[in-house]
Amino acid sequence: MSTQRSSSRRAFLQTGVFGAAAAALAACGWDGGSKLQPTFGTAAHFNDWLSGKLFSSSKHAPQFSPTQRSASFPNYYISSAPPELAEPAAWRLEVKGLVRTPLSLTIDEITAMGRVTYTWEHHCVEGWSAIATWTGLPLRAIADKAGVLPAAKFVRFDSFDEGYYNGWDMASAMHPETLLAFGFNDKPITSDHGAPLRLYAPHKLGYKLTKYLTAVTFTDKQPGGYWEDQGYPWFGGV
Repeated sequence: MSTQRSSSRRAFLQTGVFGAAAAALAACGWDGGSKLQPTFGTAAHFNDWLSGKLFSSSKHAPQFSPTQRSASFPNYYISSAPPELAEPAAWRLEVKGLVRTPLSLTIDEITAMGRVTYTWEHHCVEGWSAIATWTGLPLRAIADKAGVLPAAKFVRFDSFDEGYYNGWDMASAMHPETLLAFGFNDKPITSDHGAPLRLYAPHKLGYKLTKYLTAVTFTDKQPGGYWEDQGYPWFGGV
């Protein structure tokens, strides 16, 4: 997708669909968002429909040079402070649901499966963007290892950030640029950005990119989401 087309699409979605500035703030951390649900719901459904129509698993996001990285990269979480594990060595990523082989993986097992590195522009529904470098394992490598069943149509992502969660469609989740990220700007990812493992993809808005992952569940039922349950667009595409 060209940068110009991507920018035009974002502008349309943010002005014509998201509408109110307060609604945009909510999905990036403002806690008054639930009050906007009655007026925001219709626009959210339209945005989901349009985003799904425009999405293509064969299109790749523009890449940038590490020299173009932004000086700062805001981060958000539901907890009052960046969530941290009491026992980091006990952390596991549970891969379950409609799979042939459920998995329980340590971070070392995940990093041993391979890694790719991209420098992408991140987009928040609030309207800001920032360029950063992400290193991780494509989610579809985990899906292949677990043996996802044909009945799976959606993926649910759970977190240890105060119960934060959301769901994706399979096409978005299996895009080659959808990563389970364990590196940020050439260093291991830190707690403020979702350590030990977070979801990252350049084709989704920030609130869809679940940090502090604990479980990936393949399902035939569409999951909701922390913000999505309050009326925000479910697809959340860029």
